[in-house]
Amino acid sequence: MESEEGYDPALWREMATGLGLQGLAVAEEHGGSGYGYNELVLVFEETGRALLCAPLFSTVGLAANALLVAADEEAQREYLPAIAAGELIATLALTEDGGRWDEQGVTLRASRDHRLDGHKMYVLDGQVAALILVVARAEEGIGVFAVEGDARGLERARLVTMDQTRKQARLEFKGTPARPIGPIGDWATVSKILDRAAVALAAEQAGGAQRCLEMATNYAKERVQFGREIGSFQAIKHKCTNVLMEVESAKSAAYYAGWAAAEAEAELPIAAPLAKAYCSDAFFHAAAENIQIHGGIGVTWEHPGHLYFKRAKTSQLLLGDPAYHRELLGQRLGV
Repeated sequence: MESEEGYDPALWREMATGLGLQGLAVAEEHGGSGYGYNELVLVFEETGRALLCAPLFSTVGLAANALLVAADEEAQREYLPAIAAGELIATLALTEDGGRWDEQGVTLRASRDHRLDGHKMYVLDGQVAALILVVARAEEGIGVFAVEGDARGLERARLVTMDQTRKQARLEFKGTPARPIGPIGDWATVSKILDRAAVALAAEQAGGAQRCLEMATNYAKERVQFGREIGSFQAIKHKCTNVLMEVESAKSAAYYAGWAAAEAEAELPIAAPLAKAYCSDAFFHAAAENIQIHGGIGVTWEHPGHLYFKRAKTSQLLLGDPAYHRELLGQRLGV
């Protein structure tokens, strides 16, 4: 967390070679295991529970996911094997100064000869990514463009963020050469990429909420006040019970969204914003209640509670806040 890169390279290699996490949902022909979102949801749930400091969400949940959705076979053959092997860190750059995750928020321009001019903000792991998939506005419309990490005209600046466990960067593009990935002019492709990323993030949030519940209940059983464990007090019981109900509901929403991404894509546009909105609020509430139950120690560096709280808040805003996703859900349902 305190390193400049934001991850442990040795652990990153072990995640790929020993556990096969980066290539879990990558086809076997591209060096992966050939599984799908049902399995990927379980991985992101556990990484959220462990508060993993590694570029897994940016590389797998965003970039590899974008390559799979764009269905650009040449790009898949070039990039996916390296991602699956843990040799390539990648990310997706969409948001700009306004922090919007919709089509209207994209102003970075792509010229006819595929050169990019503009900037992107809040790019996850943008300071270390060797492949950046940039959402830009071309004459034909919105498209995804691949930029190499050492490309000419690309400048990076790491941002100071509230959540130290997940690095972000500002990227400046000045006539930067890029390569189009998949069709240009179809926002539906980007929308599907974001829906699938929202499922992965929802699973991560559900895992984080589960860990906050475990920390809170364990402490409530051990902390003695007025001659009794504080977990015997009704106010603490109510807090733990409410969080338990929200955590179980969050896991159900994330699992359903993962199933939709894997088995029923027609349901994904409904399941993804539903899961993201609910899991965002559930994680934030669980993290806040965990601190309340711990008292003052919960916001000290001696306890990880504050790190979960910071991750919960930034994840709540990542890919759009709960209000944005509830509005998106309402639009897709026609209400």
